[in-house]
Amino acid sequence: MKLAIFDIGGSAVKYGLWEQHQLSQTSQFPTPATFEEMKEQMKEVVDRFGVGVEGVAISAPGAVNVPERRIDGISAVPYIHKRPIFDELEEYLGLPVTIENDANCAGIAEIQMGAGQDAVNAVFVVIGTGVGGAIFINRKLYKASHLFGGEFGLVKPKGDRTLSQAGTSVKAAQQYSQITKKEVNGKELFDLKEAGDKTAELVINELYDNIAAVLYNLQVSIDPDMVIIGGGISARPELPEELGSRLYKTLAEEEVEEIMPEIRNCQFHNDANLIGAASNFELYYQEMQERNLRG
Repeated sequence: MKLAIFDIGGSAVKYGLWEQHQLSQTSQFPTPATFEEMKEQMKEVVDRFGVGVEGVAISAPGAVNVPERRIDGISAVPYIHKRPIFDELEEYLGLPVTIENDANCAGIAEIQMGAGQDAVNAVFVVIGTGVGGAIFINRKLYKASHLFGGEFGLVKPKGDRTLSQAGTSVKAAQQYSQITKKEVNGKELFDLKEAGDKTAELVINELYDNIAAVLYNLQVSIDPDMVIIGGGISARPELPEELGSRLYKTLAEEEVEEIMPEIRNCQFHNDANLIGAASNFELYYQEMQERNLRG
């Protein structure tokens, strides 16, 4: 399949060409101020990719309601919500369109072609500025009753703070800055830890503890055989071991260590949303063809 792929973000729209299961011609443009401008920019990209484009695959924020062909919820791009966006884009672009939530797209990429290819049941936890994720049961995306499956950022590891407030390197860096009165970012925080800074070590250990506490809750409720970590923190090669040791200890305290999952960092990182959007398009149209054959 030859697809034009878009990943809609609050500040930029990434895009690329998907052909023969390969991503190429990736670039981006600033997120437009209006839906009309968004459609025009997308059309320019599709036309630039030339003849033979068979469809448009989109990764987007919000609760994507595929049966109703709209995006519910809210995001930093308000004009994509509460409108017949599937139909509007298909009419304007003259091509079939699929849309899926960005975290779900990243998870689909990992399950279909990345770190989760061997998984049967998996949770994908995206840890960036905030926290999101996706759930896969028997390798199928589980979106749940209110399209809220995978919103792990709202889980509270302890106290009143959610994981989005207590489980990201951004928040950990802010905590370090408050303690030391020295401004640092997430990368600098890890560099300080590696250089022997005890406060940085303390803050990062608390970060790992908070993430592992949520993984424990997910493990005893969903019982996946694999946990995949995405987002910026997944660039840390030591992450699976750090989280795994903490999770195993907590499971062992409850004498259920036999349900310990495999923990892996994601494979596709910044390209995951685009690759997952393309894979979602292929899966959707494969299912449609199978339904048609069954009559």
